[in-house]
Amino acid sequence: MHRVALLYNPFSGGSRQRQKDVQAVRGVLEAAQIEVSAAATTSAEDTRERSQAAAEGGADAIFACGGDGTIHDVLQGVVGRDTAIGIIPMGTANALAHDLGIPRSPAAAARALLSGEARRFAVGRVSYQDFSGQQASRYFTVTAGVGLDAHLFHELSGMTKQHWGMLAYYAKAIQIWLTHEMQFFEAEFLAPGGERRPETVTQLLAVRIAQFGGLLRELAPGAGLSRPELRLVLFKTDSRLRILRYVLQGTFRSKLRNVPGIEAVSAERVQCRALAPRSGGPPIYVEADGELLGTVPAEISIVPHLLTLLVPRT
Repeated sequence: MHRVALLYNPFSGGSRQRQKDVQAVRGVLEAAQIEVSAAATTSAEDTRERSQAAAEGGADAIFACGGDGTIHDVLQGVVGRDTAIGIIPMGTANALAHDLGIPRSPAAAARALLSGEARRFAVGRVSYQDFSGQQASRYFTVTAGVGLDAHLFHELSGMTKQHWGMLAYYAKAIQIWLTHEMQFFEAEFLAPGGERRPETVTQLLAVRIAQFGGLLRELAPGAGLSRPELRLVLFKTDSRLRILRYVLQGTFRSKLRNVPGIEAVSAERVQCRALAPRSGGPPIYVEADGELLGTVPAEISIVPHLLTLLVPRT
């Protein structure tokens, strides 16, 4: 690498040490004789535009300093290009960084990426209906969800997340689990062998990583960034106890295979739509990488060889 752009979310993770952390990363890169530019981003669109401009301006890599949401926004500007993304974990969950084995210390993460390797990966793509009623699409690296988990991100305010971090996720998740009226919708997926299969579910997750870190460690057995397909978790039940049992198994690393009504399958794509025209009640929301996007109808698919990530050497 000769030129690196550092993009950082000044609010990600709620840290008061953001500038200090960014300067530490910059110091590591400059000590390696790398030309560095750094900029604080003000919004998702600003992050996308700055990422695209850095890639078009000849940056060899863009270091995303933040959480999974910051990485998600950088991804939209560089997907399909040769420019690599390096992850400096400064966010709330940092699931992708954990899965890749990137150190939590910003300076240590920068050193690990400098001695790492650039690897090409498939990415997920989700098409959905945005809140103005128009069709839109995003790419994702960690998960896309339809139903209950997307409703969580609809209810969770940005200020609450910045102030309380992961505690805000857990508290709001418990509240929604206890009170939210789960609604069934249709999910029709295409398996790798070409078989089409419709299911009726209350929640669907399309997962790309194996280990999340934090309290919830594993979510979809068999998922992995190196795999050329999506790993779907189908919640074909509205039983709160069964959903809780599945989540607890992921928390304590038990086998995620024995909960009636919950199934993990591989798929190339999945289409989600409401069962019938809705006259009342909350919409069926769609999220990707923890970012609320819109509502169904939605399609989630996998696109090969679109993303280059810097990965530490094991």
